[in-house]
Amino acid sequence: MAPRELLRPYRAAFASRFLQMLQYRTAAYAGFATQCWWGGIKVMVLAAFYAGAAAADAPMSLAQAITYTWLAQGLLALLPWTGDPEVAQAVRTGAVAYDRLRPVDAYALWFVRSAGWIAARVLPRVALMAAFAGLALPLLGLHDWAWQPPAGVAACLGFAASALLALLLSASLVMLLNIAAAAALNERGINALAVPAVIVLSGNLLPLALLPDAWQTALLLQPLAGVMDIPARIYFGQLAGAQALAGLGLQCGWTLLLVALGRAAMRRTLRRLEVQGG
Repeated sequence: MAPRELLRPYRAAFASRFLQMLQYRTAAYAGFATQCWWGGIKVMVLAAFYAGAAAADAPMSLAQAITYTWLAQGLLALLPWTGDPEVAQAVRTGAVAYDRLRPVDAYALWFVRSAGWIAARVLPRVALMAAFAGLALPLLGLHDWAWQPPAGVAACLGFAASALLALLLSASLVMLLNIAAAAALNERGINALAVPAVIVLSGNLLPLALLPDAWQTALLLQPLAGVMDIPARIYFGQLAGAQALAGLGLQCGWTLLLVALGRAAMRRTLRRLEVQGG
C-alpha cells in the first residue's frame, strides 16, 4: 500500500477532531477573555519588578518579558496539563476497546486526535491574543505593554518551526497522560499532578530565564521548556543562530524519546486493559 494511503486514516482523524473543536467558538472567546485578564495582571507584576533596582541585571528586557507573557497567554492551550478528554471518556465508557480492533496503529490514532484537539484550541486564541496585545494595545497608546514583533525574519521563521515542534512535543506529553488514564481507568489523579508541574516548568507562570541562575541548564534541558520557553526565546532573539538550532534539536529529541516511551507504555497498557462500562 502506498504511503499516502497508509496515512489517510490519520489525516482524516486529525482533520475531523480539528474541525470538531473549531466549532466551540464561545469557549475560545471565553478563554481569550480570561487569558487577557491574567496576562494584564502578569504584565503589571513584571512592570513593578523591573521598576526596582533588583531587575537591573535581569537576563531579558521588560519588553521581552511582556512579549513572553502575551505569547504564553496566547499559547496557553498548548500546555499538556490534561489528557485528551475524548480518550478519558472512552476509558470510562469502555469504548477504548474499539481502538484495539481498528486496522490502524492505536498510538498514532490517539496521537493525531490529540494533536488536532490541541491545535484547534490554540490557533483561534493565539490569533485573538495577537490582535489584542499586538495591534489594539499600541493603537490605545499602550505600546510599552504590547506584544512586540519578532526580532527579525530569521527569528520569525525559527519561531514558526519551533511552534510546530512544540505542538508535536505537547501531543507526545498528552499521550503519556492518556496512557496513564487508561492504565488507572481514571484521569483525575494524573491531571491533578500534571497541572502545577506544567505551569511552572513550561515558563507559563514566569519566564524560565528569570528563575535562579543555578537552575538554568536543568530548566532549559527538561522537556516542558520545549513547549513554551524555547519558542518564546527564539521569537525575541534570545536564542539565535546555533543556539536556536540547538533549541529546535532539543524539541525534536524530546518528542522522539517521549513517542518511543509512549508506544512502549501503550503496548503494555493495552495488553492488560480492563474494559469498564458497556
